[in-house]
Amino acid sequence: MVGSYRVVTLCGSTRFKDAFLEAQKRLTLAGNIVISVGLFGHSGDNEVWEGMSEDTLTRTKEMLDDMHKRKIDMADEIYVINVGGYIGESTRSEIAYARKTGKAIRYLEAPEGETV
Repeated sequence: MVGSYRVVTLCGSTRFKDAFLEAQKRLTLAGNIVISVGLFGHSGDNEVWEGMSEDTLTRTKEMLDDMHKRKIDMADEIYVINVGGYIGESTRSEIAYARKTGKAIRYLEAPEGETV
């Protein structure tokens, strides 16, 4: 918590940009400090990857993945944007990290069987 505000980090596929923005707005208005992704690489920020060498692309994606784990470190909980129940590999990794570090986990949509 920062002051009286819970800190929530959004996690999920960046293909769900509209859902991220809606959750950010809703959670902020509910009195949370919301930490989100820095760009939507799968939904509108494709120019970020254009012209990158494969090596630079790999290092950049690794940096962004690590950076998002640091955002989880700063949070009290994560909020998983799992539209249609979709949870990809990176998001599964973030959920596992949140569990390992004792963070609360909430979902946009209740996951089936909680096998994530």
